[in-house]
Amino acid sequence: MNLKARYSGPREACGIFAIYGHPDAVRLTYLGLYALQHRGQESAGIVSSNRELMMAHKGMGLVGDVFNREMLSALKGDIALGHVRYSTSGSSVLKNAQPLMVDYSRGTIAIAHNGNLTNARQLRQQLEARGSIFQTTSDSEIILHIMAGLKVSDEKDAVLGMLQEIKGAYCLALMTKDEIIGIRDPNGFRPLCLGKAHGAYVLASESCALDLLDATFIREVEPGEVVVINSNGAESFYPFGKSRRESFCIFEHIYFARPDSFIFGANVHEVRKRLGARLAREHPVDADLVIPVPDCAVSAAIGYAEESGLPFDMGLTRNHYIGRTFLQPRQAIRDFGVKVKLNPVKEVIRGKRLVVVEDSIVRGTTTVLRMASLREAGAKEIHLRISCPPHRFPCFYGIDFATKKELIGANKSVEEIARFLNIDSLGYLSKEGMLSCLDEERGKFCTACFDGKYPLPVEPAVDKYITETDRLQEYMRFPDSVVR
Repeated sequence: MNLKARYSGPREACGIFAIYGHPDAVRLTYLGLYALQHRGQESAGIVSSNRELMMAHKGMGLVGDVFNREMLSALKGDIALGHVRYSTSGSSVLKNAQPLMVDYSRGTIAIAHNGNLTNARQLRQQLEARGSIFQTTSDSEIILHIMAGLKVSDEKDAVLGMLQEIKGAYCLALMTKDEIIGIRDPNGFRPLCLGKAHGAYVLASESCALDLLDATFIREVEPGEVVVINSNGAESFYPFGKSRRESFCIFEHIYFARPDSFIFGANVHEVRKRLGARLAREHPVDADLVIPVPDCAVSAAIGYAEESGLPFDMGLTRNHYIGRTFLQPRQAIRDFGVKVKLNPVKEVIRGKRLVVVEDSIVRGTTTVLRMASLREAGAKEIHLRISCPPHRFPCFYGIDFATKKELIGANKSVEEIARFLNIDSLGYLSKEGMLSCLDEERGKFCTACFDGKYPLPVEPAVDKYITETDRLQEYMRFPDSVVR
């Protein structure tokens, strides 16, 4: 058995929500996490503060499963920090659920992290050599250990010292009993925004979390910016200077973010429509109907249909209660989820020449099942169109593209993929076409998963530190989950 493959790539895409100075902070954080549930489905947690004591509740599962009215009522205070997690940095166990909260020399601090540290293994080895004892296998705990070891008097100096040590893609929200600190890495890989809800400052991974609360979107937190929110208001500083070296994750626009969010200077839905329109120009089809693979490809399919003049319909119906199969880390769960999640509408599909618009093909395991279901439903022809280029390289900055061995685009030609999927034709959007849909922002995006040009150096070996014990325990719990 290949115990190593399950943890073969460092990536952790999660959702962060924090609010300062609202009497109903805990409930608003709960709602904010609901809006960000698409960013992580394995665990959820909230830490609150009444300015004297910090309280926490975390659990495995969806936000609605982890919290109930009684649990929320037990969390007191007008400051709160929440997190939803998709674990790839460490095992999927409760000890790795966030926010992580610890007591140390400067008091109590909690952290919520979205992203991935590319030097996590090196830092952990250094800290353990100095006597640090780790309770989790998440790289987020490394940040707390670094801060605890710094001989400084206040939190701001501890943050500044910590930022000189860590490398990679990260959005962080730190919380003490009377302060919230938001941080975005100098490249700005992951989105983070600042808003106000009824006079209270809010930090959120995406603006859709603000919309749910009728909060006002102020702006995106800038790459390399640190925002300190306390009784004095919101203050920003730039420990790396204001020189720009953006590497926004293109896959946030293609797949990950919600279509109603505003990230990286643009509305996600509008960007996806432009991707679909460009795809129609690059790969036209003589067909009867355009259908999307819901939900992420709906916007791109609308763009394709509008540009091509073909009718649009929903040929696949999604069960919204099964979760996002891409975000399920175990392959056996992914395969089962595909069967339960999407059901063909036979009356729409039967006898039709279909253009099926999908946002991406990563491993190909879910796509082959979807295409088979369309054949079984009576599709006359299937022409699959992908609103991004083939994924050929792993991501080291926070998205689950594990290894080249697992990426179908790295191991098969377009024609071979089409044969594998048993479809009539396959067309990917070109990299140039994709970037042309991003207007003036086109030079600011990370496209490493398509072209292998990594904006930050990565070690040849995967820079994670999962122990053999963790791997064995995971295998014993889920023996069919290891990617072979």
